[in-house]
Amino acid sequence: MQTSFTAAQLRDPAIAASNQVLRTCVHCGFCTATCPTFVLLGDELDSPRGRIYLIKDMLEAGRPATAEVVLHVDRCLSCLSCMTTCPSGVHYMHLVDHARTYVAQTYRRPWHERGLRALLAGVLPYPGRFRRVLAAARLARPFARLLPRGGTLFGRMRAMLAMAPASLPPAGVLDGVGVHRAEGARRFRVALLAGCAQRVLDPAINDATIHLLTRMGGEVVVAAGAGCCGALTHHMGRHAQAMASARANIFAWSDEIDGAGLDGIVMNASGCGTMVKDYGFMFRDEPEAAAAARVAALAMDVSEALEKFGYVPARPAPGLTVAYHSACSLQHGQKVTDTPKVLLRKAGFRVVEPAEGHLCCGSAGTYNLMQPDIAARLRERKLENLRATRPDLVATGNIGCMTQLAGGGLPVVHTVELLDWMAGGPEPAGLCRA
Repeated sequence: MQTSFTAAQLRDPAIAASNQVLRTCVHCGFCTATCPTFVLLGDELDSPRGRIYLIKDMLEAGRPATAEVVLHVDRCLSCLSCMTTCPSGVHYMHLVDHARTYVAQTYRRPWHERGLRALLAGVLPYPGRFRRVLAAARLARPFARLLPRGGTLFGRMRAMLAMAPASLPPAGVLDGVGVHRAEGARRFRVALLAGCAQRVLDPAINDATIHLLTRMGGEVVVAAGAGCCGALTHHMGRHAQAMASARANIFAWSDEIDGAGLDGIVMNASGCGTMVKDYGFMFRDEPEAAAAARVAALAMDVSEALEKFGYVPARPAPGLTVAYHSACSLQHGQKVTDTPKVLLRKAGFRVVEPAEGHLCCGSAGTYNLMQPDIAARLRERKLENLRATRPDLVATGNIGCMTQLAGGGLPVVHTVELLDWMAGGPEPAGLCRA
């Protein structure tokens, strides 16, 4: 694609990076076939190619974002299915992330949307605050039916109340700051990103991860100062807040790398993994560039860690059929596709895959709160495809997907909980309840 940025514009590193992405696109349109919003809505402007044209025009003109641009950029899930499909290697993720930052800087949203975005950015990355808000939302759930039907504001309020769990699990036993020693001789040492929202919604995931890795001979450190990866605020265009979160993690993990050393930095929420693996690009022009690149090189999904360090099950096969839901951030963002399925089969599960496995379930961070109608349609489509495989349960590697698919008639369990169970850990609570 030909671009016409001025020399002055190209001195901006963000514009220069987006220019490279734009010039890679050859207008082929392959991306439209795998874009969830285009598949649902049939609008070219709700496809990656359409959004690329809108973003190019906005950035080249240097004008504030318009309502039309904001509408279609907001509808993008950042599922990155288009990047898997694209034969030209267009790095759409970096382009749409830049567009979101630009929108946040140049467009004034309605008051209720500004308030909601500020609330989400001020609550979700902080486990203590998130737990208190969920407790309040739980009390408000019975009154959701009193909200007026229709309207963006009330639709989002209903979505938020509907997603608030009826009860919250107790805080995790193991994921506080500290070092968890290996059982037996230490074979490796890794840091675990304990995360933010996941620690509140399902702390058993971190417990299972730590139990499993230490049982395999790993020393697992939850580093002081590490917290939210920054993805939730990054995808809302809140660049400074996202960078601050990422910078804190880089400093915390650099201390561990320079101290006792690390063989990996493990993420068990795939959305976080995609973000941390991109730290090198995010900090390319920052003083922390070298440290960020070093952290990104060590980042790995928990399935990659288990494969690398030699996962071995210890129990007989349970005879269960598992429908594997591949989170977009794992299959498209990190290009990790086969490893989780190989591990599940190694553990004795029969693994099946749904039709349209490349399409997003509609979670996408805060998307199911900001775009509840589209998210609901994608959820039902995904659940229908999962049910068609006739599984005993669904396994996935991302807390957002687990929350989105919950209540759909199938137990949804994190992959690492199943692998821990087969290696001597407890039966996953989600499976017990089912």
